[in-house]
Amino acid sequence: MRVLGVDPGLTRCGVGVVEGVAGRPLTMRGVGVVRTPADAELGHRLVAIERGIEQWLDEHRPEFVAVERVFSQHNVRTVMGTAQASAVAMLCASRRGIPVALHTPSEVKAAVTGSGRADKAQVGAMVTRLLRLDAPPKPADAADALALAICHIWRAPAQNRLQQAAAQNRLQQAVAAHAARTRTAQTAQTATPAAQKGRTA
Repeated sequence: MRVLGVDPGLTRCGVGVVEGVAGRPLTMRGVGVVRTPADAELGHRLVAIERGIEQWLDEHRPEFVAVERVFSQHNVRTVMGTAQASAVAMLCASRRGIPVALHTPSEVKAAVTGSGRADKAQVGAMVTRLLRLDAPPKPADAADALALAICHIWRAPAQNRLQQAAAQNRLQQAVAAHAARTRTAQTAQTATPAAQKGRTA
């Protein structure tokens, strides 16, 4: 499984590609940051992010894209920029038919470090260890992107089982509903001749 992790942001949008499967050593295929000037117009910054992510998708051809789920912060301006960059990443992936998964920061931290309250230094240290790197990726946005990809690879099997169970449950409900409709129709058909016979008599 090859996953592109995206840590969204307007000034620095972290991107990282990790390949592997749960339970086995993972490999980093690439890591970096898509940058935009803080003084540029918003529309131009979003276009720059789109182009940057498109280049990563072209080069690495991931099977999944994992994006950090935006959560409420006190700084509304910051969260708005994060949400806008996140939407661009989701658009780029969806346009290509690549499945997109959203993970909260606490989910990523818990998956990588074992604690949902880990700080950026702890996340960077564990990413370095898990991917057998010589040093933590810089800046922290890049390390966070790799952590997102790792989180998705590790959580995907469990998510797939839940989705399969939900799909199986929906199938069973559909079969039961069809069987009930069939029995109702058969009962009605059986009752109709009897009713007609009674009227004839």
